[in-house]
Amino acid sequence: MRLVAAEDRFDYPAAELRETQAAALDERFQERKDRIKLLGHRAREAGITEIRGREDMVPLLFPHTVYKSYPESFLIEERWDRLGKWLGTVSPYPISPVEAADVAGIDDWIDRLQAKGHYVSCSSGTTGKSAMLLASERDMDWSRTDAVNVFSWGSGVRPARDRRMMGLAPTAAVPKNLVIGAALQAAFGDPDRERFRLPIPAITVGSLTTMIVLRKKIADGTALPGELAEFDRTSRERQEALDQAMIAGAEALIKYRAEKLYISGLWNALYQVAAIVRDMGYSARDFHPDNCIYVGGGLKRAQLPPDYQEFVHQTFNIPANRDFQNYSMQELNSGMPKCRRGGRYHVPPWLVPFILDADGVTLLPHESGEVEGRAAFFDLSLDGRWGGIITGDKISLDFGPCACGAKGASVRNNIVRYADLQGDDKIGCAGTVDAYVRGLS
Repeated sequence: MRLVAAEDRFDYPAAELRETQAAALDERFQERKDRIKLLGHRAREAGITEIRGREDMVPLLFPHTVYKSYPESFLIEERWDRLGKWLGTVSPYPISPVEAADVAGIDDWIDRLQAKGHYVSCSSGTTGKSAMLLASERDMDWSRTDAVNVFSWGSGVRPARDRRMMGLAPTAAVPKNLVIGAALQAAFGDPDRERFRLPIPAITVGSLTTMIVLRKKIADGTALPGELAEFDRTSRERQEALDQAMIAGAEALIKYRAEKLYISGLWNALYQVAAIVRDMGYSARDFHPDNCIYVGGGLKRAQLPPDYQEFVHQTFNIPANRDFQNYSMQELNSGMPKCRRGGRYHVPPWLVPFILDADGVTLLPHESGEVEGRAAFFDLSLDGRWGGIITGDKISLDFGPCACGAKGASVRNNIVRYADLQGDDKIGCAGTVDAYVRGLS
């Protein structure tokens, strides 16, 4: 973890890291096995008392669905005491009871947890129920540092505080995103130039979960006529506001086109804004030659033309070496930046990768070369929850040197979700893990 700011942090071959990583995994396991209820349960089931290699850790990796295993009734009925108890099954720190009598919704409940040092972030819930992920103040500090270092390494942009920050995506107002946004602004943003944000309300955890719960009711046929009308009205108003915000984003980009810009957003929003800019008569020749772009979150199932990336780059005059993309997820605390020469996502030494079979049960042999399968990781930087996660992604992991010169492990740019490949995603241990967590809560 001391390598977080080292220039050569991606130059350590996997074989050289293996022994140290195994020792670090065991250290984390010994620290947490009696503090995280689910981890202790899994260890007893598997008869594991120490970690001698990566294969010992596999039964202790949590399926990503574990952070969605809370009963939806807790949200629908606003049972904050029960939701807090559920969080306690996956937390290494005791969750202090929150006075629930006057809680004015989930955002208020989360604010009260944060006041006690528990930061709760939510995933977007793109494919269903939103994950609730605990983090600590130490995790927030790590994200501040890692986010800046990852972007600088992957884009070649030094934190010189000389750019206007242009945020072209709706902002999810969850702790991790807010912390990372502020850190990037402080490192790369010109303090004399106001950061641009789309003129729409931030997406809070409450607004996310409200929509998810209502979608669930609609799917179950239990939504009341008034709720259906409210859903239609809200959806229509949000779409209208978003359409107007895209125009405002395009106008702002044109206004500041002579300045050095740091553009960020999701591909879908970036493409929409770029199309509006083109329709207004502007393109690459009108923008600063040293703009940079930060794209996160993947396509989120958006349907875009095959050349969408080139279209965005050529609209905003993004040089090939200023295009930053990052492979990560809310469940991790660290990023894997894509290099500019090899086009691969690079795995830092404190992030231990595993390639499992499609069911997420068996570790595939991978000591050298490239192997394809279900991605799992152990993030040694995580403090506020267990660092081991089985993802929903199918990846190709290579232990050989990259064309960019980095000697560490890297991921090919062909990442897909199992849910998109087979219409569903079943992780072998997910059912028993979710049932155990539900039982304790």
